[in-house]
Amino acid sequence: MGGMSQSATAARLKSRALVRVEGPDWRTFLQGLLSQDVERLADGEVRFAALLNPQGKLLFDLFVVGREGGCLIDVAADRREDLVRRLTMYRLRAKVEIAADEGDVLALWPAQSPPGPGWAPDPRLAILGVRGYGAEAPASASLADEAAYDAWRISLGVPDSAKDCPFETTYPIEANFDLLNGIDFQKGCFVGQETTSRMKRRGMIKSRMVGLAFQGAAPAFGAEVLAGDLRAGEVRTARDGKAIALVRLDRIGGAALTVDGRPVQVLNPNYIPKGQET
Repeated sequence: MGGMSQSATAARLKSRALVRVEGPDWRTFLQGLLSQDVERLADGEVRFAALLNPQGKLLFDLFVVGREGGCLIDVAADRREDLVRRLTMYRLRAKVEIAADEGDVLALWPAQSPPGPGWAPDPRLAILGVRGYGAEAPASASLADEAAYDAWRISLGVPDSAKDCPFETTYPIEANFDLLNGIDFQKGCFVGQETTSRMKRRGMIKSRMVGLAFQGAAPAFGAEVLAGDLRAGEVRTARDGKAIALVRLDRIGGAALTVDGRPVQVLNPNYIPKGQET
C-alpha cells in the first residue's frame, strides 16, 4: 500500500458515472473536442478535462481514464446520458464506439500514490488523493460516504463544476480549470477554445471560485456574497463551516465580506498563484 496513510478514507462517488469510448479514432475524436490533450494519455493515467459549448462555457467536467484501445470518461451521473448524446452527435464518420459503462468511481484520500491496480492520482491536486476505476477500497482504509469526500474537497477550495456550476453559466477559468490541470493551452483547437484562450491571454479573469469559511448553518446555494454594500459573488456548495463561492477578484481584500449578514473569510487555496486571489 505504498504512499497510503493508515488513516486514509475511501468513498464510492455515487454522483459520478462512466462512459466508454473505444475504436481506432478515439484519440483524434476526443482531441478535437476536449480541453485536455488525450493524444499522449497513457493506459491507467487519468487527466482532468472539460467539454465546453461553442461560447466557451462549461457543459461537462470530465476525468479521462486511459484504457487499452480507448478510454473511460468519468462524468456526473445525472449528465451521463447527455454526454453520450452529445458525443454521438459529434461522432460523424469517426470510427468510435460510445456507450455507458457500469463500473464504479471511488476516491481515496489522503494518499500520495495509488494503492494498487485501478487507482491513479487525482490529476487536479495531489492532496486530493487518488481515484479508482474498477478498483476495490484497500482493506486498511476507513469507508465513508460521498459527503465526506465533498467536505474534503471543499476544505481545499476545489470546486466541483458538476455541483458548483449551473449548466452553461460558467467559464472553465472561473472554475479554476486552468489551475487544476484541466486545460492544455498548447494542444490546439477544441470546442470553446477561442474564448478560453483569449481570457487567459488577456488576463480577462474577473471572478474565480474560492473557499469561504463561515460559522453556523451553511448558507443556501446562490446566497449573495457582499463586500460592504456591494455584490461580490455568490455561494455555491457549502458544508461543515466551509463553502465554495464564485467571487469577483476585485472585491476581495477590501470591505469585509458577509453572507446572510454573517461575516465570512476567504480561504485562498494554495494552488491559486499569488496576486490572482486579490
